[in-house]
Amino acid sequence: MYLDATRLYYTTDNGRTRHVVDLYDETFDTAALARMSVIAELRVAEEEFELGRILQSADPLDIELETMVPLRERPVPFFLVHDDVSESFETRVARHPSVDEVREIERHNGEVLFALRWDVSQDHFFDAISEVGAQLIAAQSAGRTWAFEIRFPSHDALSEFKERCDDARIAIEVDRIYNPTKPESGPWFGLTEPQRETLVRAVEGGYYEIPRRMSTKDLAEEFGISDQAITERLRRAIIALTEHTISVPELEDEG
Repeated sequence: MYLDATRLYYTTDNGRTRHVVDLYDETFDTAALARMSVIAELRVAEEEFELGRILQSADPLDIELETMVPLRERPVPFFLVHDDVSESFETRVARHPSVDEVREIERHNGEVLFALRWDVSQDHFFDAISEVGAQLIAAQSAGRTWAFEIRFPSHDALSEFKERCDDARIAIEVDRIYNPTKPESGPWFGLTEPQRETLVRAVEGGYYEIPRRMSTKDLAEEFGISDQAITERLRRAIIALTEHTISVPELEDEG
């Protein structure tokens, strides 16, 4: 999606259908559009933001951001890297001047979970996410590029985020934007693929039955991640599913 002086350009969730909205069309409710929450999937090169520069290496790595935990008003990212590069990765990241501490949390099935304490004030990209009240849903690096899925409280917030990135000279490429209040607009009602797979397996395996036939430890072993990561993934999945289905914000009465 992008804006010019008079039109809004965006694509539907299938990534193929392109729409153009005339913002001066009297029949189009731009106020209602501005109030609707949206989810944006976008890509950013690793050199464009501080966390990307902290985690970059001579050889491109695949890194998955598991979650961002607020700690004393500072977000602490937890991320997974492959075990065979974890030692050199930890040493290199720890030397970065913006990093206070990088700590190994656990190892499981060939992957290592790290927690990172860093100076987020130097990262204008994450600062922009925080300032507009957006929520980071998922993030993963592939080569030299990071793919983000971010929920914005409104189209206005998304526009402000884009302006902040432009002011900070951060180049972002938007792949897809959709309205999470419409279940048909997202392929899995706002769930990421790992969240959907985990939630479906939990239901099928009897995790939510009384008595339980499956534990988070069982799920962790199946998916090759920690018990804590499973619990967090299920929590985020339930929140996302609720927000995208039964918790639909009502538009104010314009009349």
